Amino acid sequence: MNLKSIHTLVVLLLSGVTFAQVQITGTVIDNQNTPITGATISLKSTANTYGKLTDGAGQFEISAPAGNYTIEVRYLGFQSYKNTFEVAEGASFDAGTITLEEGTEQLQSVEVIGRPRTDYNSDYSFSSTKVAIKNKELPQAVSTITKELFNDRQAFQIADAVKTASSVSHTGFYNHFNIRGLIQAEDGQLINGLRTRQYYFLQPITSHIERAEVIKGPSSVTFSSVDPGGSVNLVTKKPLKESRNEVSATAGSFGTLRATVDFTGPLNDSGTLLYRFNAAVQEARSFRDLVQNNQFLITPSITFLPNSTTALNVEMIYSSGVGNLDRGQPLFGAINGEFDLNSTDISTNVGAANDFYASKEFMVISNFSKEITENIGFNASYMKQTWDEDLAEHRVAGSAAVDIAGNAIPILAELRYTERKQFWITDNYTAYINFDLENDTFTNKILVGYDGSRWERTIGGSSNGARRYRRLDGRATSFDPAEADQFETIEINGVTAPRPNVDHFNLADPNNTARETSGYIISEFAIPANLTTSDGIYIQNQFKMGKFSALLNLRYDWYEDIFDYESNDEQSFKNEAFIPRIGLTYEATKNVSVYGSYIQGFQPQSNTVTLSPFTGDFFFAGTPASFDPLESNNIEFGAKGEFFNGKLTMNASIYQITQKNLLLQDPNDESVLVERGEQRSRGFEWDLNGYILPNFQVSASYAFIDAEIVEDDDPALVGERIGGAPEHSANFWGRYDFMRGALKNIGVGLGMEYRGDRFSWFGDRLELPSYTVFDAAVYYRPTGIDMQIAVKLNNLFDETYWTGALNATRLFPGAPRNVLLTTTYKF
Repeated sequence: MNLKSIHTLVVLLLSGVTFAQVQITGTVIDNQNTPITGATISLKSTANTYGKLTDGAGQFEISAPAGNYTIEVRYLGFQSYKNTFEVAEGASFDAGTITLEEGTEQLQSVEVIGRPRTDYNSDYSFSSTKVAIKNKELPQAVSTITKELFNDRQAFQIADAVKTASSVSHTGFYNHFNIRGLIQAEDGQLINGLRTRQYYFLQPITSHIERAEVIKGPSSVTFSSVDPGGSVNLVTKKPLKESRNEVSATAGSFGTLRATVDFTGPLNDSGTLLYRFNAAVQEARSFRDLVQNNQFLITPSITFLPNSTTALNVEMIYSSGVGNLDRGQPLFGAINGEFDLNSTDISTNVGAANDFYASKEFMVISNFSKEITENIGFNASYMKQTWDEDLAEHRVAGSAAVDIAGNAIPILAELRYTERKQFWITDNYTAYINFDLENDTFTNKILVGYDGSRWERTIGGSSNGARRYRRLDGRATSFDPAEADQFETIEINGVTAPRPNVDHFNLADPNNTARETSGYIISEFAIPANLTTSDGIYIQNQFKMGKFSALLNLRYDWYEDIFDYESNDEQSFKNEAFIPRIGLTYEATKNVSVYGSYIQGFQPQSNTVTLSPFTGDFFFAGTPASFDPLESNNIEFGAKGEFFNGKLTMNASIYQITQKNLLLQDPNDESVLVERGEQRSRGFEWDLNGYILPNFQVSASYAFIDAEIVEDDDPALVGERIGGAPEHSANFWGRYDFMRGALKNIGVGLGMEYRGDRFSWFGDRLELPSYTVFDAAVYYRPTGIDMQIAVKLNNLFDETYWTGALNATRLFPGAPRNVLLTTTYKF
């Protein structure tokens, strides 16, 4: 077939499609005549299936050939609607006004099919109890950020999204957070309720994420070793029963370019085989000198539904990132005991042009569920993850450089150089059986299960570095003024100083050119292989009678950490614990429930497990030390409400969390770990998500946190506020779409983030000022095509602020004013 014939065929096909299509329209409302936004419309014929979502006015419009159709309308919390009709050729068809009646939609027992809703509200969770449970019935605070909120805020990284949740503060440039006043210690993330292990120094793209759940308080009863303040669980997009396709492209400040695709739908006529395919690519620099984050992501997923009692989902996540490990903004050394936040520019970075950081992860996640009988079900999940990193970086070694007398030179930062390679393998497996008993007066759901994980840092890792000062004997050691005659010397502005192994960085005159590293005195270190295993058995009972319900859990965990795995020097230590949870919920009204709960947490600790930020380098220990586990408990009372037929949810809670046996760096020797006492955090938090009006969505939160150091080896810290914890914080995001008039196709968004003052995580107790940052967006949706063009302006008033700090050499400033332009097309 020649080119002319192909062109003619394409024209004929396109012409046939164009002239054969008719428009099928309608409006979906509830029994109070309120338009339902985001209802799923399925239009099926013998040959094809078409899908659409209702808009802000509850209306839909579908282009399809003439023929006989069955229409189905679904929306969570309402009974589905079905009808059949015939569409004549050459004429449009109006399905009229469809009224949905309230009803309870049966949730899938595990999440193998995607969420059809398209709003800021997600009123259920799978991860917090292993099985589907309405958030209103869960005696624990969970803040959820849906993909719609991700998209409207153009939050392409997890940190940009979860800051919307109450009591959550982003503490740096990584996926690392302060939750309920407590700093995270666990690396990695929860993905679909399964634990991963990796550094997120380069934040990955979020285009494959359906929602992010911030599960407040210790969740060890569900996830084993997790942080006391809370856990962030990422739920990936699953296949949908309707065909939906979406492509988007973004361009913005700091050289940002990004493109994403999201395709989903059935693979066969019977709808028993569904697929989803997500992919994304990004090139992005930063307001920070030399920093970039280039990403590639691909995430295919398949769901098999052979019958109504069996489901299998398999998905793959491949993510590759190349850029720089940004250690933050350093300040001049303290002058008269005070640091000046403005002594350096927020863009200042001590890295060199030839520094780099590359990471790659590959995950395969599978889930199988089987309804054995009407009352008995079985579920099993497995995740295999590999992760590796390759790093070369210059970073601040301590604080200021010193002269030959040991006096600080405030404008010079002492540097170190590191080259590091690691490869990790993680396995997660979970299986449970649930027994459901129900009659006219009560329901009782019992779940018995087993969880296991295996994390291995393989042999072959290395962390080679150069630091400190050069001695006359060819070594590099810490400088001691009493032995000044044993060190090489240099002249700095007429001042004699010991010669550094890695040249100092002049903060008053920054220079980020490529550095020649061959002359460094390098210390070589082979990272020892390590194997960490965790196993847990548990029983859970959800009991409901009348307006009262209870959630009871008991879990037994055992943990082993093997140092120098499979070597002649292999050593290990073990931890084990019983972990309880008890929660009570009372349905005060049809729309509001109140609850109380008590939860314990358990987190094993060692200097061979890479926990961030405190223990990231402690594989250098020659002999592993055994530490008591980090123990915690959470007492919580709260209220949850659903209004306007579930369109708007509001949660409020008060809590107190206590954690003890904290494993931190010794302030006098950063190569040593010590258990440093006890911390207590109590507070109040409030979240609001959903529709105020059919065309007005909001997400808002407020938190008050009283986080205090109760015991510490340093008496001066007792009674002080925990580092990284703001006392007050608030967030708001709203989107309003004009429905008529000259602005009919226009929408506007406005956001606000407030953080009170807070201290650095540890070390010098640097105080960061409070800040308020505003964002704004404009959305345009052309008539006759499912497209949106969005312009987002971040940091509208160009505020200078800092989200967090480790200490005065590692501050994390927020980005100055910047703009993003995103075009999205759905078909």
